[in-house]
Amino acid sequence: MDAVVTAAEPEWVGLFAGLNERQFRKLVVLVRRRGGGKPTGGRPWALPLEDRILLVAAYWRTNLTMRQLGPLFGISKSAADRVIDHIAPLLALAPVRRRHPSDTVLIVDGTLVPTRDRSVAASSKNYRYSTNHQVVIDANTRLVVAAGRPLPGNRHDARAYRESGVDRAVKNAPVLGDGGYRGTPALIPHWPRKDRPLTPEQQADNAVHRRARARVEHAFSRMKTYKILRDCRLRGDGVHQAILGVARLHNLALAG
Repeated sequence: MDAVVTAAEPEWVGLFAGLNERQFRKLVVLVRRRGGGKPTGGRPWALPLEDRILLVAAYWRTNLTMRQLGPLFGISKSAADRVIDHIAPLLALAPVRRRHPSDTVLIVDGTLVPTRDRSVAASSKNYRYSTNHQVVIDANTRLVVAAGRPLPGNRHDARAYRESGVDRAVKNAPVLGDGGYRGTPALIPHWPRKDRPLTPEQQADNAVHRRARARVEHAFSRMKTYKILRDCRLRGDGVHQAILGVARLHNLALAG
């Protein structure tokens, strides 16, 4: 079976991974450093490492089935499934282990990913079974700093912030959140009361807060160009690996 898509042709890399040649080479080096190029002890891979990485990116970008994806790379659907199981964890965004610089400001928000595995999803406000993903970005660079473990989509953001583990990635930096993060350390907008309307200064503060928080919505918009985050068929840890991998591609495309 002849392959139609290959990483040797840069246009496929740009289409599916959203990266230029230099960025894709950096991604290949990262995966190789994490052990992606080593033999697994089973059947030898039919594709070189570069094509295997591109296959995973193409899967996340298009959300094709294995039966559709395999022939594009000249392999069977079971071989495509093996590639995704092996490479996807190696593309995951690594957790933050260092303190942030003193001038860092972070933004946190949750996004719902429609997920067919009902053992990890729940009926949500988007009227679909979904998972709640807490994502933290750097307000200055707009890079994703962390993505928490998926929780049922009906979980409130304030609770999900703690339970997903994303709060540990914040470290020493101030973090902005919307009104759904009341009761957490996040800085939220001023809240009006019946007997205490907002002052002009508080309204101005809220406007600045909204403009800053819009950056995390822009990040979600870019990440959801990968259709896997619009209808995830993966089971178990698959949806978590997908959002971590898409976050890695998003950061690499922004930072170069």
